[in-house]
Formats: sequence, structure tokens, C-alpha cells
Amino acid sequence: MPSFRPEVIDLASVAAARSTTPAVNLLSVTLERSGQKLIDGLTLELPCGGVTAVIGPNGAGKSLLLRLVAGLISPTAGVVQIHPAYAGRIALVFQRPVLLRRSVHGNLAHALSVYGVPRKQRFARLAELLEIGGLAALADRPARALSGGEQQRLAMVRALAARPRLLLLDEPMASLDPQSTLVIETLVRATAEAGTKIVLVTHDHGQAQRLANEIVFLHHGRVTEQTRSERFFTDPASGAGRAFLEGRLLL
Repeated sequence: MPSFRPEVIDLASVAAARSTTPAVNLLSVTLERSGQKLIDGLTLELPCGGVTAVIGPNGAGKSLLLRLVAGLISPTAGVVQIHPAYAGRIALVFQRPVLLRRSVHGNLAHALSVYGVPRKQRFARLAELLEIGGLAALADRPARALSGGEQQRLAMVRALAARPRLLLLDEPMASLDPQSTLVIETLVRATAEAGTKIVLVTHDHGQAQRLANEIVFLHHGRVTEQTRSERFFTDPASGAGRAFLEGRLLL
């Protein structure tokens, strides 16, 4: 498995605000579609640094929450606030990779160009990305001809190309083989340790326990519980959280 030794991001401005200011602040956010409240008056603060896992049953609003934070959709009501240290430095990785009709090399080169990485730095950065994603031997292969695990590893390292300060992951390891899952989990840990705030949507309880220091539990578009990971998995405070961990159906 490739090793990943990321460059530590200069987060001096984040560190100065870490004790008092959240990275993301959602205030009474509502999202309606066809008269239905998919996100219902949600208020949530996500701290600077660490990995927050967002879990909950299907239809709870987990993916919508990420899209609201990323600015891909706007709330019907309420406010989504992003700390200035993170604004413009947000990357989102979807469950199903969205790749260009180019080679692996071409996808990464395009990302580096779009992110404004100086031309003189692109070759070295591209080689690093290929290495950490375990994709060096596949550099010339069409991206859409890769296996599912290889495509997701490419999507992950492409998101890391510009060293985002806020990385949003929407079940990027769902249905992947164990090797690809291990590579991506290693990337997630190293990226968080380097200073990037990570928000991970996952249905995998074990993965949330392995990666996250904080759990946000959503149900019916509301935050039912926000607590330390070890606390949630040993003694959830909400009935919905307990039922979810026990595998009971939540209506």
C-alpha cells in the first residue's frame, strides 16, 4: 500500500479561531422540495479540525447536508456560514466518481490547472498524487476504464490536488474492495492529521469508529445527536441513535 506523507497545511488563521469559532455553522437551515422538508430547521456547528462522521438512516438528509455546506444547493431558509479560513478551499468527493473523459494523468493535470497550481509545481505534485493513490502504473489509462475502486481513489486524490482545508466525503468507500477502502481510509487519516477538516457521510459503523472523533446523527432532516465518537457507539443519548445502532428500522 502506498504511503502518504502530506504537506502540513498552514492553518495559523484556523488555529487562532479554533477554540471559539466553528469551521461550519448552520443556523435554522431548512430545505424544501415539492412541499416536503428534507432538512428541517437544522442548526449545527462543526468544529475546526478532526473528522466528523455524519450517519443516520436513508433519507435522513446526510448527502443534502454536504451539498448545502459545499454551496451546491441553497437552503430554502436559514444560513450556512463557512469560516473565512475555509471559504474557497472546499472539496467534495461523491459516492459515484465524476471523471473527465481523459486519462488518469489528464484528470489530475486538469485539476491542478483549474486550482491554479503554478505550472512549475504541477509535475512534482502530479507524481505525488499518483503515488499516494496507488495509481502510478495506471497514469495513461482512460479514467473511465478503471475499476470502481481505482476510480474512487482517483477522485479522492484529485480532490486533494489543491490541498483543501475542508474535505466533504459522501460515502466514498461504499461498495469498494478492501484494498481500495484501506487506501482511502489511510488518505483520510493523513489528510486530517495534516490539518484539513473532514466531514464524512458513511453507513459503515466500523468505518465511523475507525476514522471519526465526532458523530453527527441525522434523522428526518434534524440533528438528533452530536457527540464524541466513542460516546455515541457505547452510550447513544437518543432513542433514534440506539435503534440505528441496533439495526432496527427507523420510520
